[in-house]
Amino acid sequence: MNDTTSIGTSRSMQTAPRVLEEVLEALWTADERGATRRREDLASVADVALTEALIEERKDGSLVFTDAGRERARAIIRRHRLAERLVNDILRMPMPEVDVNACEFEYLVAPGITESICTLLGHPRQCPHGRPIPEGRCCQDARRSIEAVVVSVNQMHTGETARVAYVNTKNYSRLHKLSSFGFTPGVKVKLHQRSPAFVLECDESQLALEEALAEDIYVLREDQGGGDSDGTE
Repeated sequence: MNDTTSIGTSRSMQTAPRVLEEVLEALWTADERGATRRREDLASVADVALTEALIEERKDGSLVFTDAGRERARAIIRRHRLAERLVNDILRMPMPEVDVNACEFEYLVAPGITESICTLLGHPRQCPHGRPIPEGRCCQDARRSIEAVVVSVNQMHTGETARVAYVNTKNYSRLHKLSSFGFTPGVKVKLHQRSPAFVLECDESQLALEEALAEDIYVLREDQGGGDSDGTE
């Protein structure tokens, strides 16, 4: 590109991988907000005279990803936001502690097991803060193989049992409410009634949910033939 200068010098080899990842993460989140980042904006994070051709500087001073940089940043963001879901959904850490613990946890997670964690969590689409989690190959494979058997709670039949696959909402207060009720990936639920509210049995408790909440909970049906269902009316 004629209007960009690749930021890459021998100093890139001296840049700590962790600091480099923070730079790429900062640029990704800026892109999500539609903001522009320049060298001076990232000076507190790292000296942006980096990176193995992962970032370019345009003539106007703005920083942009190269194709390789965007793919690497995407993997970093995916791993971090999955770590946030893991410490929030599975380890039950409160929201004020989610980000700092996720930052530490993600560096202990080998990139090769990110897909396994995503599968464990039910291929979540948002982090606890409501920001999108980039899809992985496991998400695409799962969608193709199970989209016929994963439905929202409001599509279940009375008496039907299923397991929570994921919660899909951009509303944090709603996500927190459902999580506090125990609706996390893998939990078994049973629908007792549909009207005037959806009554679900979860962890030996019965909870009444309005339809808007029922639409946010996606479950994996346990029986596809329908013959063993306790009731379909």
